[in-house]
Amino acid sequence: MHQLTLAEIARGLADKKFSSEELTKVLLARIAQLDPQLNSFISLTEDLALSQAKAADARRANGESGALLGAPIAHKDLFCTQGIRTSCGSKMLDNFKAPYDATVVAKLAAAGAVTLGKTNMDEFAMGSANESSYYGPVKNPWNLEHVPGGSSGGSAAAVAARLLPAATGTDTGGSIRQPAALTNLTGLKPTYGRVSRWGMIAYASSLDQGGPMARTAKDCAILLQGMAGFDPNDSTSIDEPVPDYSASLNGSLQGLRIGVPKEYFSAGLDPRIADLIMASVEELKKLGAVIKEISLPNMQHAIPAYYVIAPAEASSNLSRFDGVRFGYRCENPVNLIDLYKRSRGEGFGPEVQRRIMVGAYALSAGYYDAYYLKAQKIRRLIKNDFMAAFNEVDIILGPTTPNPAWKLGAKNSDPVAAYLEDVYTITANLAGLPGLSMPAGFVDGLPVGVQLLAPYFQEGRLLNVAHQYQLNTDWHTRTPTGF
Repeated sequence: MHQLTLAEIARGLADKKFSSEELTKVLLARIAQLDPQLNSFISLTEDLALSQAKAADARRANGESGALLGAPIAHKDLFCTQGIRTSCGSKMLDNFKAPYDATVVAKLAAAGAVTLGKTNMDEFAMGSANESSYYGPVKNPWNLEHVPGGSSGGSAAAVAARLLPAATGTDTGGSIRQPAALTNLTGLKPTYGRVSRWGMIAYASSLDQGGPMARTAKDCAILLQGMAGFDPNDSTSIDEPVPDYSASLNGSLQGLRIGVPKEYFSAGLDPRIADLIMASVEELKKLGAVIKEISLPNMQHAIPAYYVIAPAEASSNLSRFDGVRFGYRCENPVNLIDLYKRSRGEGFGPEVQRRIMVGAYALSAGYYDAYYLKAQKIRRLIKNDFMAAFNEVDIILGPTTPNPAWKLGAKNSDPVAAYLEDVYTITANLAGLPGLSMPAGFVDGLPVGVQLLAPYFQEGRLLNVAHQYQLNTDWHTRTPTGF
């Protein structure tokens, strides 16, 4: 059962080949057996899962149907879940039980999805390797000595190891797409505002976006259908109709214009990954796509702009964690200043502290214009580059990451080296565009992803291209040894 995709589970439940309760018990046992190798979960929710599975079976017995009704999933541990620890991978929130459900959690629960647990993540979603978590690093099921990517590395590792068919993630600068690429999954970052951020603990509010992670584009379409939609509780949510993503999967790619930016193939890209990306281009040409070289001239400025804007927003968002209202509080503070200093110093890990300090500096008097304002201007130039490109092409294609997964600890002493792994993904967040990563091959036994970007609200187009590619390739079907 653990090898079934979401789509196959939906068919099996509809045909009464098994019940949601039976499937849930199998997967919970599998998690208990295998997750100690991976550390992909922070919290398991066995009682909740079994009660939701029984309720889903009862709903099906009463004639209800739905692709997610009875389907097991997990949530990245920054989506608030009522009465369950929502830690954000941090000591700061280790004792926090959310008093309400995030909109994404509530919507998926209403659709009948079964929550197996909360997955491990980089602390406050800050990281590209899932090594900054208070609960320890997550390991890549393709090679346990390597990172799974981050910050949604727990969700990625759990799905890649067949502990469950799909999970939610969030993407601030590539945190769905990058771990999806490094673990052989399909991961989709929707258009900014497509999925509600209400109840999703914020890192950088103008960049964060929730999305699906699964083995196939078809499964991502199913999960996104349950997640997407306008939410009046979220002021950044956009009131745009949600199409039937599954209905658009089988469209022809004949005449589809795919742009390949020349800036993507620079000295920083592993040449073996470049070869796999070009092989995927040839595959799409066979399906009728037309390939065109394009330029994104301001891409070179994306990393410095992102690493000013994101820490600046983080320094503001994380100011609420002060030891007074909720979360971690230091022992025996001597006064209010001591309470603030020690609670934050003890509650936040090194990477979070680093980004808060960078952000506070960028926003400080005398430096705001020089750094933050300039970064926002560059952000606009990057968006303009994309708008110009989409006048010429329908989709932009390139690598998701410049390298395959690196060894655990290899970049811990050089944060900038880790930041550079996001070079291809962060532009979509800066511009608010939808982006998808799909499996495209292997380098030294480690997975490689190809990234697709589309105009605003064209998630269906991304899923269509990825689905047609997956009908004609088998990279996404490969399973890590031992899982």
